[in-house]
Amino acid sequence: MSNEECEAKVIEGDDELAGGEPMLVLGDEDPRDAELHEKILGEDMAYQGKILDVRSLDVELPNGRRSKRDIVRHPGAAAVVALTDSGKIVLVRQYRTALDRVTVEIPAGKLDPGEDPLECAKRELREETGFTPRRIRYLTTIASSCGFSDELIHIYLATQLEFDGASPDDDEFVNVDLVPLSELIDAVLDGKIEDAKTVVGALALDAVSHRL
Repeated sequence: MSNEECEAKVIEGDDELAGGEPMLVLGDEDPRDAELHEKILGEDMAYQGKILDVRSLDVELPNGRRSKRDIVRHPGAAAVVALTDSGKIVLVRQYRTALDRVTVEIPAGKLDPGEDPLECAKRELREETGFTPRRIRYLTTIASSCGFSDELIHIYLATQLEFDGASPDDDEFVNVDLVPLSELIDAVLDGKIEDAKTVVGALALDAVSHRL
C-alpha cells in the first residue's frame, strides 16, 4: 500500500482527522480495528510456573497467513500509591532478580484467584509497609507489557494512613522509604525510576493531586 493510500484510509476512517480536532478512539471501537484482529486457532501450555504461565498460540493473521505467538498468562496485580498526611509517598526497595539490582517501587502484589483488586491493594500495602488506609480510591489500570503478556495492574491511591506494622511474606525482603511526591516525579521524568506501575502511579497522582 502506498503512502497516499495509507493517508486516504486514515482520513476515511475518521472524519474528525480530516476536518477538525483529532479525537481519541479506544481500541476495538474504531471500525477499522476489525481488520487488524488475529484469529486464535489453538493454544498450548509451553511452561507453567509459580506466578505465570507461558502459552504458545497458533494464529491466523489479517492477511490469512498463519504465525506463532508466545504469550505470558498472568492473574493480574494491584498496586498502591500511598500518600501520607505530610505529602510523602510510601515506596518499597527490593531486589529484582530479572534486573539483578534493587529497584524503588510503589507497593504491589499478585491477585489471588477471584480476589478483588481493591482488597489485594490494601493487603499488599499492609503486608509490605505496615500502613493501612482509611481512604482508598481507584486511579487507573495498565497493561504492563501488552506485546507479550495479558497482565493488568490496577493502581489505587491510598490516603489517611495509619501504621500497624509490616508483615511481609517469608520470601519477601523489602525496605520502606517515605519520599516527597515532587522528588518522585523528578526521578520519574529523569528516567531514574523505570518500574512501569510506579511511573504511571506517580504521574497519575500528580495529575489529580489538586483535587485531593
